[in-house]
Amino acid sequence: MMKIINDIVYWLISSGALSALFIFAWKYLKPVMVAKQKHAKTMQERELLALINQLADNAVNSLVSNNEVTGHDKFKQATTMVGGALADKGFDVKPATVAQAVQAAYEKSDLTPTVDPNTKPQTGVVVHNG
Repeated sequence: MMKIINDIVYWLISSGALSALFIFAWKYLKPVMVAKQKHAKTMQERELLALINQLADNAVNSLVSNNEVTGHDKFKQATTMVGGALADKGFDVKPATVAQAVQAAYEKSDLTPTVDPNTKPQTGVVVHNG
């Protein structure tokens, strides 16, 4: 029985069938592995962006009640806070990405006044239809 197994293995190696099988398997498995790597990278990027947005929201919300600092300085402080927190965690994020996240957080916060597009501005003139 052992001789038969040895003969089969020797035949697979000497005929090139084992090499062909390996090449076929590699050509099939490589795209699957690359797709899994891309998916993992995409998930990591999504999680990192979610973390950046959460840090930006927290930084902006912590500065909402501070009336001693101007809007531009609050923006700079929030950007510095988020960039510092990411650097402390070992993430290398472009400053433009941090600035965009802080800008988006400001637009969602109480610091940015909201305007109702359905209301017309008050002009002070009263018109009576008589």
